[in-house]
Amino acid sequence: MKTVLITGANRSIGLETAKQLSEEGLFVYIGSRNLQKGEETVKQLTEKGYQNIKAVEIDVTNPESIKNAKNSIETEKGKLDILINNAGILGVNTQTATDTPVDDIREVFDTNFFGVINVTQIFLDLLKKSDNPRISNITSGLGSLTLHSDPDWKYYHVKSAAYGPSKSALNAYTIALAYELKDQPFKVNVIDPGYTATDFNGHSGPGSVESAASFIIKHTLTDENGPTGQYFSNDIEDETGISPW
Repeated sequence: MKTVLITGANRSIGLETAKQLSEEGLFVYIGSRNLQKGEETVKQLTEKGYQNIKAVEIDVTNPESIKNAKNSIETEKGKLDILINNAGILGVNTQTATDTPVDDIREVFDTNFFGVINVTQIFLDLLKKSDNPRISNITSGLGSLTLHSDPDWKYYHVKSAAYGPSKSALNAYTIALAYELKDQPFKVNVIDPGYTATDFNGHSGPGSVESAASFIIKHTLTDENGPTGQYFSNDIEDETGISPW
């Protein structure tokens, strides 16, 4: 049975991804900053018939918390097959490039960018014990510099000084990570689940969490011939789903 850790998985897209992976027969660790909330989520899922799901406390901005989560999973499973870096924050509502305080921008980067690096580096040894390790970094279409430069793009006017740039940085890190691991059986990609109706955006997105999770899983559970170092988006309207960087 393959084992997957999903950070920020006690609600919204992360939670739905956990449900669908459980149905696929994987053992799912639901990463949550608050262990009690994570365990409450697992209890509710178990009552609904989901199996092989366990909560693990993990704060992606706290290296000690990440190390404790890694040690717990290592003790129980000995390895990790899939890491889905899903935890993220939007930040303050108004994010102008001219006025947003640096501390507000830094807070978003601490979770969305440095948090992913924290988790990835600490869990890398466990992932290397898998025959087919996968790392999926959950990004956003708002991280695409190419699309942001296109006045015809439907989200061209959605600019931000913190959230979008944090995802652009995540995309750049993923390219570097995939390149370094290209001679190993890793597949490392960034995946944009699309503009989805969640608590994250006040349920303003047109997409469903079911579609978002299915898209993440499609580009995570790939075989040895699957792509690495790629940027997939559920908002790209062609069969490849490949987004411009």
